[in-house]
Amino acid sequence: MEARIEKEHVGKKPDHVLRVYADITELVAGPENPTPLVRLNRITESRDFQIYLKLERYNPFGSVKDRIAYQMLKELEVGERTVVEPSSGNTGIALVCLANAWGLAVEVAVPQRIPEEKKVMLRFLGAKKVWEADDSLCPRFPSEGARGLVDALVRSPATRDKYVSPNQYENELNVQAHYCTTGPEIWRQTHGEISYFFAGLGTCGTIVGAGRYLKEQNPEIKVIGVEPAASEHRLPGMKRLKGLAPEYIPKILDSSVIDDTVEVSDEEAYQTAVELARREGIPAGPTTGAILHAALNYARSHQGLAVVISPDDAFKYTSFYRDYLEGKAEESRFEDRK
Repeated sequence: MEARIEKEHVGKKPDHVLRVYADITELVAGPENPTPLVRLNRITESRDFQIYLKLERYNPFGSVKDRIAYQMLKELEVGERTVVEPSSGNTGIALVCLANAWGLAVEVAVPQRIPEEKKVMLRFLGAKKVWEADDSLCPRFPSEGARGLVDALVRSPATRDKYVSPNQYENELNVQAHYCTTGPEIWRQTHGEISYFFAGLGTCGTIVGAGRYLKEQNPEIKVIGVEPAASEHRLPGMKRLKGLAPEYIPKILDSSVIDDTVEVSDEEAYQTAVELARREGIPAGPTTGAILHAALNYARSHQGLAVVISPDDAFKYTSFYRDYLEGKAEESRFEDRK
């Protein structure tokens, strides 16, 4: 049986109907193998503003970052060097999985304050090394923290011949991956009826790539960026761009694609994520909660069809959700005592 499957697959494209693949990398989402688009029915009361979640957790390594990791690593000239990348977790996980499938070595630099679950996953997957930098979830300064550590490794005369970095903050393939896959998927899945596209601001590859494609199909589509309300936050993968000097903004950001930027607090993000799980049965990460919160606010005064990027699932954030839920329980006990 195994020999027959292997023989029939040689030289063929992935079979997305029978779902038979030559290796795990063929499962990374694309127009012929899109991640699901799921309508929300109970968390919103607006009948004039339909909201659909683009569930990126269905990528093989669990997040939207699978798309860019695949494109960047596929085009990277690695040779005998070790791949190294700063990450709040998802890009690192995807890179290590891909590297394992292709026989490459990867080291990942992460902020100490990312969820412990992500660090465990990176070590479970066999990352050659997991560097922990003492910085915020998304550092302001590229010369500090995880980004600074990787920058030093790839530029220092003592180590630059040993390391190579995809550099998701500056690599145009980050944008191109979403322009070629996420954008076309959404356009086809909504039959061109999309009116609003909501995505978080981080490296900015998702919002620029998918947003650019969608606007090329219909310039009337509004692209809404979502960022944390404070520079210190618990929304891994998101970055507050407001107030940053130009040199600290991700170089791949094309602000002309973005029509509006909405700030969301940690409380709003986590509460929305909890409601999403309890009212729609969709366990998503806190970043999804932040992006969805912005869309729900739009629903109060706008009409149309909205697509909200859901970058990953809830399971890599159980410790963060535990802290939030325990905090809410303590608040409730305090109110009861008053």
